[in-house]
Amino acid sequence: MTDTPSLPEGYEISTDPARVDRERVHHWLSTDAYWARGRPREKQDLAIEGSLNFGVYDTVSGEQVACARVITDRATFAWLCDVYVDPSVRGKGVGSALVGAVREKTRSYGVRRVLLATQDAHGVYAKLGFAPLERPEHWMALIFGR
Repeated sequence: MTDTPSLPEGYEISTDPARVDRERVHHWLSTDAYWARGRPREKQDLAIEGSLNFGVYDTVSGEQVACARVITDRATFAWLCDVYVDPSVRGKGVGSALVGAVREKTRSYGVRRVLLATQDAHGVYAKLGFAPLERPEHWMALIFGR
């Protein structure tokens, strides 16, 4: 397993759901994230309420600069989703540190596997220990709509 990347100076990670800037997160995801474009605010709020939320915050301004959600039973399984880093801080290591924190938190629960889906960030996740499914033919999905 790879080392957990450190956050750059001036940023902190929190899992306190009260700190999530719901308006900002909804804006990021519904306007800029290919997987959530057009997602209604009500649906996003429900997703936040049913998840373990990670936020990265500027320690001076308190402004949220990144987010991630984990859907988990905190015992056997976790799904990492809605990972987003504000364009103004991309390239600084914020995203890698965020995913590393998710990895360590889910590991502390003793979950067996953490899944995620990505269209374009395979290299980022691979550096943190994620790999393609060994037997994708064993997995199925029930999809209700697009």
